[in-house]
Amino acid sequence: MQNPSPSPSPATATATGAPTNPSTTTGATTNKGKAPASAAQHSSAEPSLKRKRGFFQKDLQHMMYGFGDDANPLPETVALVEDIVVEYITDLVYKAQNVGSKRGKLLTEDFLYLIRKDLPKFNRCKELLSMNEELKQARKAFDVSEENLATANDQV
Repeated sequence: MQNPSPSPSPATATATGAPTNPSTTTGATTNKGKAPASAAQHSSAEPSLKRKRGFFQKDLQHMMYGFGDDANPLPETVALVEDIVVEYITDLVYKAQNVGSKRGKLLTEDFLYLIRKDLPKFNRCKELLSMNEELKQARKAFDVSEENLATANDQV
């Protein structure tokens, strides 16, 4: 725990006596070597990583209404839900990057591996992925039949 009183020296002492440099601390702690979800918000060297707030506002309002909230929820509630969702997704992506770092690229299976113990999420993801494959196949078949129809009309 840091000393709450400001110190004129560049290095302050913590309660354990270990010196810390306030110019290098971001206020976020790391858990077992992973980067904090809010580290991008504290870094002034990389402004492109700052998150634009309110990006998911309308989508979250509709989802909240679908789950039983008011049609027009409080903006503070939507902002809080957005913060929680973005933090969860950011954390999941960091973990998936760590899992997929041996291969050098991020795959869908990395995310499935991370949520394998949460059966409702896992089953829903599997369902959505299979539906996505079916839609790809249907589009591909439709495009092929459309091309065949166009070439048949050209021949006549």
